[in-house]
Amino acid sequence: MSDFERRLGALGLTLPEVIPPVATYLPAVRSGDHVYVSGQVPLREGRLIATGRLGDTVSVERGYECARQCALNALAALKAEIGDLATVARVVKALVFVASTADFTRHPQVGDGASDLLRELFGDAGRHARSAVGVSALPLNAPVELELLVELGRPAHG
Repeated sequence: MSDFERRLGALGLTLPEVIPPVATYLPAVRSGDHVYVSGQVPLREGRLIATGRLGDTVSVERGYECARQCALNALAALKAEIGDLATVARVVKALVFVASTADFTRHPQVGDGASDLLRELFGDAGRHARSAVGVSALPLNAPVELELLVELGRPAHG
């Protein structure tokens, strides 16, 4: 069992199965020492854990939970592409899309669900640049979607 898997287990979490694409794209693509993970929505066991928009039917707390699930799904896609998450040198960038009303402004707090989990799992190597942006709608009526850019190399350190 890797250090990553121990940290994941200590949080009471397991990586889900990779979510099959809903259109014509790959879940993750490696280019040199970087892996680009396609947008992941908060599916758990084949179902969205929430639907709708922040500022309307979805609370910030529920959005945070959705972003956390998106991160788990992104890590599953990453692991399927590279085989071992111990080779992650750094999470470089996270891009969080938040389906929200025009007056909703707490996108960063929603995105923290993903960022906090990545930091818990990878330590300083999980600290990353991030954008959190509001959009009018996301695939499947998901409230949150997450993309990741990850650098590979040395094992992650906590």
